[in-house]
Amino acid sequence: MSTKRVLLIDTIHPIFKKLLLENGIQCDDGFDLSKEEVLANINNYIGICIRSRFKIDAHFIDNASNLKFIARAGAGMENINVEYAEEVGIHCLHAPEGNRDAVGEHALMMLLALMNNLRRSDTEVRNGIWKREENRGDEIQGKTVGIIGFGNMGKSFAKKLTGLEAKIIAYDKYIEIDSATFSDVEQVEMEAIFERCDIVSLHLPLSEETNYFADELFFNAFQKPIYFINTARGKNVDTAALCDAMKTGKVKGAALDVLEYESTSFEKLDANQLPAPFQYLIASDKAILTPHIAGWTHESNIKIAEVLVEKILKVIN
Repeated sequence: MSTKRVLLIDTIHPIFKKLLLENGIQCDDGFDLSKEEVLANINNYIGICIRSRFKIDAHFIDNASNLKFIARAGAGMENINVEYAEEVGIHCLHAPEGNRDAVGEHALMMLLALMNNLRRSDTEVRNGIWKREENRGDEIQGKTVGIIGFGNMGKSFAKKLTGLEAKIIAYDKYIEIDSATFSDVEQVEMEAIFERCDIVSLHLPLSEETNYFADELFFNAFQKPIYFINTARGKNVDTAALCDAMKTGKVKGAALDVLEYESTSFEKLDANQLPAPFQYLIASDKAILTPHIAGWTHESNIKIAEVLVEKILKVIN
């Protein structure tokens, strides 16, 4: 057994291999290996790098006694049993620092497009339709933006909003916001989010606690109609409840980079079984949909690899 071999289960920017090789660590490609084939060879490796191709569960971990680390090329860790892995001494690494700026920019882009009817008006002009009054937009200036979840992604979105003269409030159950660093952000309880917000953006991890966080009760609790953004995880939102809120006007528009109908790999939808709420979103000009690409820029691809290498070297050295 080599003490310095890492198995790549999913693709990652080539700089990842290059930097590890420069530090005496060999990387092997396992992109086409099944989970069973990976397990059969896992004890040849001190580490694995994965995105979301399959779950790293307790059974997998029990059969990987030589692993020192599991590295996720991204932010979310819901496909890894982190608690159990760390109990047996395996470091679980991820790289939210690598794609947080991309997510913040994407959320802002979607919000601006949504509030200014960009999708609808672009389609109309391309079809020879020239409507100005019908496409009159809303400004962010003077609005109250609620950020739910103030980790790497929530912080990035708050920074991108700076200068647009909105009131930024944030809720996070587990993080105390540094008022010196984020002097323009007011930390609040959920009651204030419901009472004050014109715009709401989700930046939550996916867990039992946050599954369907935005449900029927959530949307009905808002005192004003809101614009709603989700660049976190699809299953943070009950899509049927969101669509109902859009139909009643509780939600003026929704920008979704993630959907609860995504496959485990986040890379395809089952086109043969589109649920009714998803069909509604597709047909609605009040919805903007992107295929889980908020953190998927050329720059973040490199930064994720660099962040992971830095963390891996700290673990093995």
